[in-house]
Amino acid sequence: MPPKKNEKKDSGSSSKGGKGKAKKDDGDSGDTDKGKLKAATSVNVRHILCERHARATEALGKIQLGESFNKVAQEYSEDKAKAGGSLGWMVRGSMVGAFQDAAFALQPSTTDKPIVSELVKTVHGYHIIMVEGRK
Repeated sequence: MPPKKNEKKDSGSSSKGGKGKAKKDDGDSGDTDKGKLKAATSVNVRHILCERHARATEALGKIQLGESFNKVAQEYSEDKAKAGGSLGWMVRGSMVGAFQDAAFALQPSTTDKPIVSELVKTVHGYHIIMVEGRK
């Protein structure tokens, strides 16, 4: 008799465990798609670089009011990526630490409706970052 009880418990545990695991896996996949970004090794990134905090804050304010990222980058950015702020595809490890952390944490968006970082301070100055793609 004890083997039958164990068999029932084992088979019951296995099916419950299997169902439970399947539900958890499904839930995790849904959470990953909705709340978390998928892992990426490179990002198509744009930025606006300003030496002064006040200028960067002003640029961020214009973007938050709905201005195009390209337009604000052309007006405010103080580096070679002035033409719309595009840096192109950048791989993990090729960017300064804080910049890289912010870039890989952003959802992809468009220049007309950008999802941007807060101001990111690096040795180069203050950056406003947006990501157009991830892979």
